[in-house]
Amino acid sequence: MSGNIADRLRESAVAWPERAAVIDQRENRRTFAELDREVDQLVAGLQSLGLTPGRRIVLMVRPGIEFIALTFALFRAGAIVILIDPGMGRTNIFRCLEEVEPEGFVAIPVVQLIRWWKRREKVFRSARLNVTVGMRIPGFGPTYGDILKLGGVHPPKPVSVAGSDPAAVIFTSGSTGPPKGVAYEHGMFGAQVELIQRQYGIEPGEVDLPGFPLFGLFNAAMGVTTVVPDMNPTRPAQVDPVKILRAIERHGVTQAFGSPAFWNRVGRYCDEHRITLPTIRRALSAGGPVPNHVLERMARVLNGPNADLFTPYGATESLPAASIGGREVLSSTAARTRKGAGTCVGRPFPEIEIRIIRITDGPVAALDVAEACGPGEIGEIIVRGRSVTREYFRRPEATAVAKIADPRSFPGDDRPSVWHRIGDVGYIDGEGLLWFCGRKAHIVHTRLGSMYSVCCEAIFETHPHVYRAALVGIGDVSDEAPVIVIEPEAGKFPETPAAVAAFRDELLRLGAGSPLTSCIREVMFHRSLPVDTRHNVKIQREALKEWAAAVSGRR
Repeated sequence: MSGNIADRLRESAVAWPERAAVIDQRENRRTFAELDREVDQLVAGLQSLGLTPGRRIVLMVRPGIEFIALTFALFRAGAIVILIDPGMGRTNIFRCLEEVEPEGFVAIPVVQLIRWWKRREKVFRSARLNVTVGMRIPGFGPTYGDILKLGGVHPPKPVSVAGSDPAAVIFTSGSTGPPKGVAYEHGMFGAQVELIQRQYGIEPGEVDLPGFPLFGLFNAAMGVTTVVPDMNPTRPAQVDPVKILRAIERHGVTQAFGSPAFWNRVGRYCDEHRITLPTIRRALSAGGPVPNHVLERMARVLNGPNADLFTPYGATESLPAASIGGREVLSSTAARTRKGAGTCVGRPFPEIEIRIIRITDGPVAALDVAEACGPGEIGEIIVRGRSVTREYFRRPEATAVAKIADPRSFPGDDRPSVWHRIGDVGYIDGEGLLWFCGRKAHIVHTRLGSMYSVCCEAIFETHPHVYRAALVGIGDVSDEAPVIVIEPEAGKFPETPAAVAAFRDELLRLGAGSPLTSCIREVMFHRSLPVDTRHNVKIQREALKEWAAAVSGRR
């Protein structure tokens, strides 16, 4: 197994010392050699404060040079980096902190103020190693600059780290339940880098603009320059396209990652202003299904040779799993999606195994007791590979439900491997393509059978005035009444009873034309469907279900 993931930054610094590693929003930059030296100074400074391997350190820093340098410094020092999405809300953040019992905070001033104010609460009592990144607060301990100065006195102490050692705890978005801490090992990060670089042919010297901060960490391990976008990473649906396009042109960006909401906004702007992006070789989008209208716009915008928008599929616990390009979707699978076949997410990454098993809610102790589904049969999607995580942090019950034991091991690791139950349902067709049909938790159970969200919603999304649709069930859990909730395109919301009735009739006629949706009798309109805080694309159907029940009077 590979060792410390931070070793890959050192390799980049040796191979390309003068190449820019990070360029932030203010045009500050670090070469790979400078970034590597800065990481070493941070390691030495943190060690002088008492940081030892295995310490759980919460990192809450805005995207930029400091975020990347600190992440690699904590990795290099053998600490366990705790990453919590600030957009998940106060209640969820405190719940996550209670689970990990942090031993320190490397964070922006407002986080340190909250920690100090609540220092007597159990969740903060063990936090002894604290560093402020930003404005100095008297009495709150050292700043980022102080750590660098401390580290300039003595070299860092070498730390031995194996690929199986813990590297980070990354919390899920909590879009279908409370956020869970996913335990990452160093070797898992290394496997992710190798899979992504090989799949997409990413070459050292390329320039990436990551709309999701964590993806910027892969770049330093691949010899790729990171251009930090001027955006709020927790609000990709509100990104300013002008700022994104300016950065792409200024730095000759060859790759960019964003959620479907990010590319929807950028693509619409480019389409309206007839702008193309000739330097970009590949765009990447994940976090939820990418609508066909987004793929169609981006096919016009990405006009470089062989340029495409790729949609890697996976989960926080198992990324990456499968991938497909937008041009293949539009030419081969989009028509089937519009008829309710689900969303095609492509073929497995090299070395990744994907299987479909019979849907069940309880734990599955071993692979040989899981019932396999045949080609084209919808079931639960499970994934196995070196990048697939083994457990949730301090969540044995959740781990037992989400993981399936497999006696086979991977080269260099004598432990039995595990399969991850993604929580999605789908099928593999006769050509080996994986199709996503929705979350298992979002299946609507009617007396006529199960209805799968993504399949049913696509029928209604063919209407030109529908931006997106959401299927929810209300009433008895074993005999739900299916309701389709519609978010119209901008300017198309029906404002009068007559307009509501006419729009509803058109949609019901659409639904009646498919056996998947012919039983739907109720249509509701919503101005803006509630979505997740991380990617602004996963519809929060639990909240929407409550809303629909209240509107219908069937709570």
